[in-house]
Amino acid sequence: MKAFAFAAYKRPLQETTVPEPIVGDHDVLVEIQAAGLNQLDEKIRTGEFKQLLHYPTPLTLGHDLAGTVIGVGARVRQFSVGDEVYARPRDGRIGTFAERIAVHEDDLALRPTSISVVDAASLPLVALTAWQALVDRANVQPGQKVLIHAGAGGVGSIAIQLAKHLGASVATTASGRNTDFVRELGADVVVDYRTEDFADVLDGYDVVVDSLGGDNLERSLRVLRPGGKAIGIAGPPDPTFARTAGVNPIVRLAITALSRKIRRQAAKAGVSYEFLFMRASGEQLRRITELVEHGAIRPIVGRTYPFHETPEALTALASGGIRGKAVITLPTA
Repeated sequence: MKAFAFAAYKRPLQETTVPEPIVGDHDVLVEIQAAGLNQLDEKIRTGEFKQLLHYPTPLTLGHDLAGTVIGVGARVRQFSVGDEVYARPRDGRIGTFAERIAVHEDDLALRPTSISVVDAASLPLVALTAWQALVDRANVQPGQKVLIHAGAGGVGSIAIQLAKHLGASVATTASGRNTDFVRELGADVVVDYRTEDFADVLDGYDVVVDSLGGDNLERSLRVLRPGGKAIGIAGPPDPTFARTAGVNPIVRLAITALSRKIRRQAAKAGVSYEFLFMRASGEQLRRITELVEHGAIRPIVGRTYPFHETPEALTALASGGIRGKAVITLPTA
């Protein structure tokens, strides 16, 4: 079958032919109709995560899918041929830039029926990231104040909507041209990062969700109230992540060193820092489906590309400027 893979780290993404997926007892074979693109795809291609995610090359990229079930493993009970589904396959089993993929049934959910297959393909990774940051890690409650950076981006555009659904007051950073857009999503306060420093105008926040890292993350600590929490999805990874990821002791020590500065800064400020590397979850996707069907969350697809333009789509995503998500569509979509 056709797929887009890279032969070695930092090599370009190219169309190739790969073997048909092997369907295990608990796997669901999905014919892919659309696949979302994520910054994570480009970071993997360039080798940024090769110490954490041990993928052999050549590697088919892609972390989001929406499609139709065309086969099920012997022990699958939750899905049947013909089901319309979506997923973020678990680490170690990615590869949605392809015509078909075998997904563990625990990572899969029936897709929302109120939106298109393209919209559904845009959701899994970013919606799961927002859910795990705001619900699992931060336990956001009504009346709390949440700052979400890069509100016009893939994670940010969903996180704003979810935080508002949870009853929070939401601030976000965005360019001036996206001010009206993020306000429509639910942002109460918008800081134009090109003309203002958010750390000078915001204060007393309970939670910050940071997708940029570096200096942006360090300055985010200043807007938190005592006891507040910064959740970083761009890094640096922390010791808790290293333990749960099961990395070898040498890598674990390196990860601990990478995050030592930000953890010390957080402790000095009386706040906390956590790194979030989202995990696949069909159960959480089912919760997200409910929110979509009830209108609490709407997908944001800024641009679509045909399957044969997948490399160009990934390059465009890496250069920035796309609202929400970019999605590739296969001939069956």
